[in-house]
Amino acid sequence: MENELNKKYGLPTAICMVVGIVIGSGVFFKAEAVLNATGGDMPLGILAWVIVGIIMIVCSYVFATMATRYEKVNGLVDYAEATVGEWYAYNIGWFMASIYTPALVSVLAWVSARYFCVLLGWDITGGSCMTIAAFFLCMDFVLNALSPRIAGKFQVSTTVIKMIPLVLMAVVGTVVGLTNGTLVQNFATAGTASVSTGKGLMQSVVAVAFAYEGWILATSINAELKDAKRNLPKALVLGAFIVVVTYILYYIGLSGAVTTEELMASGQAAAKMAFQRIFGTAAGTGVFVLIVISCLGTLNGLTLSNCRAFYALAARGNGPKPELFNKVDPATNIPSNSSILSLAFSAFWLLYFYGANLGGGWFGSFSFDSSELPIITLYGLYIAMFIQFMRKETELDGFRRFIMPFLGLVGCAFMVYAAFAGHGVSNVLHYLAIFAVFMVIGNLFYGKSKTVSAR
Repeated sequence: MENELNKKYGLPTAICMVVGIVIGSGVFFKAEAVLNATGGDMPLGILAWVIVGIIMIVCSYVFATMATRYEKVNGLVDYAEATVGEWYAYNIGWFMASIYTPALVSVLAWVSARYFCVLLGWDITGGSCMTIAAFFLCMDFVLNALSPRIAGKFQVSTTVIKMIPLVLMAVVGTVVGLTNGTLVQNFATAGTASVSTGKGLMQSVVAVAFAYEGWILATSINAELKDAKRNLPKALVLGAFIVVVTYILYYIGLSGAVTTEELMASGQAAAKMAFQRIFGTAAGTGVFVLIVISCLGTLNGLTLSNCRAFYALAARGNGPKPELFNKVDPATNIPSNSSILSLAFSAFWLLYFYGANLGGGWFGSFSFDSSELPIITLYGLYIAMFIQFMRKETELDGFRRFIMPFLGLVGCAFMVYAAFAGHGVSNVLHYLAIFAVFMVIGNLFYGKSKTVSAR
């Protein structure tokens, strides 16, 4: 039927989308940030990975329960509409479309280019890296917009590929570290860190949030997933467990490869150095190539979701020009107009990321890390949904209706606190000012147009 998305993805694609979106960049990109935040305190760093991992599993379980109850065109927006209401759902959808997803996509394009430049020995902050980032960004949108089936297969294959370096480091790094004493040394010197334990943990939690984030975007293919009410919950929960276990084991293996002092001093080249130390220069470089592919796989998963962001709003008769952005290309079964607008927003956030974080603070006090604070905002938005879910779902048993959503509430509140404690009240408030501007603009497009059903 015209303007409907076909059921074209199965359970393997959904699981690979959860794992593939989450795993692939943050675990490499943020591992060094965690080490710096904790002053090289490995147990404290592992605690941060465990805390956020537990929060992710709890929240994914709650949303998995929602997935068995609600299904329409975009999982998270559907759940917000069913629990809190249409206006709240629109605002979450607008936030996802205009800030959250394109900001993550832009950062992932840069991270992919960053590791590509590290592989070649190029500068990661200069024009060449940003040009490559823009190229990766555009090419991935083209792939998803013109050939979604190839994009889906690419997602599955890169998920398998990205597990190779992680498993190798987790297993071999741990064995080598136990053999030569590096692992024991790194844990034994944990008490020498000169940073504040509380602030270091909070900064680490916010950094780790980026590494774990993206799993909720798997719900964006809700309308395109075969037997979604059965397969999506399986994908969310199973994918979450795979991610958490993989991350913790990788972080331990990394601490067995080299000393924390070396990792902290190496900056962007830390992961490459660790792999070369364990597997030799040639083999280590080969494994690092897999890391670049891994990052591109994560970018692909985010882009796959991002292409559908404005379509999810338009399908409800909301957002800018819903009659234009609810169109689905008959040849590719992809909302092409939505994809183009999403690309424009991603390009904007790529420029912002460069100016705010790499170009010397173009925006002054309004320069914030777009790889972290939008993620915490989403956790804050979950709170109202969880409260309303507990209030409305009278048919569920106590565990699914009260216990897990309450634990999710606690986890989300903790993430919000961590943002203020880790980034500072002033920085968070400046970010919230930008957030407010975007939301005011978005509400100019909120209307009472007749919803275009996409069931």
